Amino acid sequence: MKRLTGILLIAVSAASFGTLAIFGRYAYTENIDTFTLLFLRFGFSAAFMTLMLILRKEPFPHGRILAQLIGMGGIGYAGQSFLYLTAIKYASAGLVALLLYLYPFFVAILSMIFLKEKLTRTKAFALVLALFGTALTVGPVSGQIIGAVMAIVAALGYSIYIIIGANVMKHVSALQSSVVIFTSAGAVYSILTFANGIHLPQTNFGWMIIAGIVIVSTIIPVTAFLAGLERIGPTNAAMLSTIEPIVTVLLATILFGDKLLPIVLLGGGLILIAVMLLTRTELRSNDISGI
Repeated sequence: MKRLTGILLIAVSAASFGTLAIFGRYAYTENIDTFTLLFLRFGFSAAFMTLMLILRKEPFPHGRILAQLIGMGGIGYAGQSFLYLTAIKYASAGLVALLLYLYPFFVAILSMIFLKEKLTRTKAFALVLALFGTALTVGPVSGQIIGAVMAIVAALGYSIYIIIGANVMKHVSALQSSVVIFTSAGAVYSILTFANGIHLPQTNFGWMIIAGIVIVSTIIPVTAFLAGLERIGPTNAAMLSTIEPIVTVLLATILFGDKLLPIVLLGGGLILIAVMLLTRTELRSNDISGI
């Protein structure tokens, strides 16, 4: 029952994260700029996660770890989120979501370079498969090429964020790190928002979109992921999270009428298959019961 609960929690998390690009598109129709959108997202989310930290009586990080977490949030997560939400202005939400899922392969490459991890045959095959899938996906890009480029850079930025966080997470819990990361990202966007001019929603629908981003696309997926992670381990969680771009693609097709060419779907499918191969390999090589 514990394992089943974990699987369901991760599935809910991935599906919820998959709605971010959809809510983002709706937010832009309400004339909410990216800076304001991210300020409200991280600000409200940080407040909620801080409340959870207090209720669970976990200490606030300090010292060198605190400084590293601030950097991860203020530079890494803030930058990745900006690129992701800006990319959907120039390319379809489905395409952006698929390209973001190149991050496991950037992580694999960076791990070999900085963490001295070995490249197995399966990992090498998965990497080639992902790169081929990316070439197919970006070729007939739905929208401007800058959108695809931003999505790929966002994936690279998220990969660097993960590599740095690999060491930091040995010293703090996921909840402790989330509080600092969200707070620092929110602080960055508070400065950018007020410097650029705040553009709050002017309609009830606009505020509903913001509420959806905060609750459905941030708080629910983060808390569900943390709860599921404790039950099934990080590798299984990563593998199950591959349903996220599928959810985005389906919602974008239904709600916006986004049309993805068969070759784009094929490329996206290859990326997801490659991710599953990589995570399955990691699952076999690690005993998650000891994690």
